[in-house]
Amino acid sequence: MRAKVYFSKNITPEMVLELYKMVGKELNGNVAVKLHSGEKGNQNFLKPNFWKPIIQHVNGTVVECNTAYEGERNTTEKHRKLISAHGWDRYFKVDLLDAEGPDLKLDIPNGKVIKENYVGKNIVNYDSMLVLSHFKGHPMGGYGGALKQLSIGVASSYGKAYIHGAGVPEHIWTADHDSFLESMADAAGSVVDYFKGDIVYINVMKNMSVDCDCCAVAEDPCIADIGILASTDPIAIDQACIDLVYACSDPGKPHLLERIESRNGVHTIEAAAKLGYGTREYELVEV
Repeated sequence: MRAKVYFSKNITPEMVLELYKMVGKELNGNVAVKLHSGEKGNQNFLKPNFWKPIIQHVNGTVVECNTAYEGERNTTEKHRKLISAHGWDRYFKVDLLDAEGPDLKLDIPNGKVIKENYVGKNIVNYDSMLVLSHFKGHPMGGYGGALKQLSIGVASSYGKAYIHGAGVPEHIWTADHDSFLESMADAAGSVVDYFKGDIVYINVMKNMSVDCDCCAVAEDPCIADIGILASTDPIAIDQACIDLVYACSDPGKPHLLERIESRNGVHTIEAAAKLGYGTREYELVEV
């Protein structure tokens, strides 16, 4: 059965909210809003004002986790300072899920590579999740979208190293690459299971650099903005974004595709589909 993915070329804060409503799944209780708050120096991440209408509509709490690499987000003290500098706590409640240990361990009995996922323990305070993803390239994953937000994004600092290292944190930068991608798929599925599917995904194809918002020094966007997508299926929404890049005629397309293809980015989608918590088959409903 094909998943519905709603799509609009009109990239505005108001359209984000409209597409969320079209998905038809109201998020209840305490809503965790997972987004990328941006590394210090990054020019491409989507700012608080852009997300303001949708976050206020769901009365959500912006949630983040510390990083596993050098920068301004790898300790709780520095991360909180940067979150304030970027203005997130000016508009929203903000929760650094792994600000204090210990982590929460989610079991992944059917995981292909990893059998457990370490996430910020504060996730237990939430009933549902809104995943707001800035779709773009990524130095390691090839691309960043909903599946990356669910996996690396929700993982604690230790959990990030665990996923990157395909179960061996000490191998964070040296693990077999496809095993890392499959570990992301495994970890993402554990978060879907944790919330029992009570998650809505929004991907925004804007400011698309080959680099992630985690890069302090990132390339400028190389391709024109494409649009906003919304779905209840994290696999379908990422697949739709990849397909939209292939389908566009922008002269910058080859540069972005080289980043995605050279890192075998689609393999995360392939691995996630095999785990069965979504589908690559979708119906694109243009608004």
